Amino acid sequence: MRTQVAIIGAGPSGLLLGQLLHKNGIDAVILERKSGDYVLSRIRAGILEQVCIDLMDEAGVGERMHKEGLVHGGFDMLFKGERHRIDMNKLTGGKNVMVYGQTELTRDLMDARAAAGLATVYEADNVTVHDFDSARPRVRYEKDGTTHEIECDFIAGCDGFHGVCRASVPQGAITEYEKIYPFGWLGLMSDTPPVHEELIYVNSTRGFALCSQRSHTRSRYYLQVPLSDKVEDWSDEAFWQELRLRLDPEAREKLVTGPSIEKSIAPLRSFVAEPMRFGRMFLAGDAAHIVPPTGAKGLNLAATDVKYLSSAIIEFYREKSEAGIDHYSDRCLRRIWKGERFSWWFTSLMHRFPDDGEIAQKLQEAELDYIVHSETGARSVAENYVGLPLNFGE
Repeated sequence: MRTQVAIIGAGPSGLLLGQLLHKNGIDAVILERKSGDYVLSRIRAGILEQVCIDLMDEAGVGERMHKEGLVHGGFDMLFKGERHRIDMNKLTGGKNVMVYGQTELTRDLMDARAAAGLATVYEADNVTVHDFDSARPRVRYEKDGTTHEIECDFIAGCDGFHGVCRASVPQGAITEYEKIYPFGWLGLMSDTPPVHEELIYVNSTRGFALCSQRSHTRSRYYLQVPLSDKVEDWSDEAFWQELRLRLDPEAREKLVTGPSIEKSIAPLRSFVAEPMRFGRMFLAGDAAHIVPPTGAKGLNLAATDVKYLSSAIIEFYREKSEAGIDHYSDRCLRRIWKGERFSWWFTSLMHRFPDDGEIAQKLQEAELDYIVHSETGARSVAENYVGLPLNFGE
């Protein structure tokens, strides 16, 4: 098989890249080691910055997102038992974010790809990448017991943290930076109305909590828990009871509980791999970087990668220029490190670190008090949360 771009991974990064290339007349084949149903079963965050919203529109798949997505102009920060609103819309000159589940975004992209009859190979086993340091990269995979090979001009590694693309880079050609946090997030999803119309970020002496949502009738809640905890240790009743203890009286009174439809524990890490280009192979999304979910940056940084990469590939074919692909890694990393910094800072501000002692809680509360009572402090949080402009610092 011959194609222009071989995309490894059918998550939102790979699907969005494929759709943008298709809109610009560039052929791409997507390989995914899991089934389509499995991809849609993965529960992920769903707070979209404007860059992600704009890319969905550019890809021609934004109609349902605009119809069902919830536009948020602010969020609450709860500490010392009181809530304070960060008015993102006012502080950033009219910018907002949109709550739209990553699963729904993925479904929209999958449906559009299927409707266009584009090639996606699910349950592709033993995927390997070859000769990406040459002008004729190749990808091999197995399907139904048969080995297949794809010749291409470029390989896009959108295959996640544990994917084959980054693992195939020779030792010494890549540098990895990583921080593992000493806690995880226990998440529970329920078909109950959200406790508040916007998100509530909670700094509590008992640990962090987050009240989030997917729609007006579906809620998503998180609790900071030790890494030693197991999901089976937490009944629904125990989860709701602990959440109540971390909320303020008003939220506690309004909280509607119900049976969980999904419950899991996710560890938190900060991770960056440099560079993100290796000859004709490019890393994008979780294959190159992971952020703790506190700042809602993971999907949005991946979307920015896709924006830069799709533009670079389109430029290559239309203008016979390699400027975009030559600068892809540097452009992405400048933005990624800013997102990593904000996510690390916000995580450090809102969570209890087991070895930091009681002074840490007092210092966090003092900084939070400064943020909510200083327009400069609040604006810094707001402009990072809604997403820095694509050309910020360039």
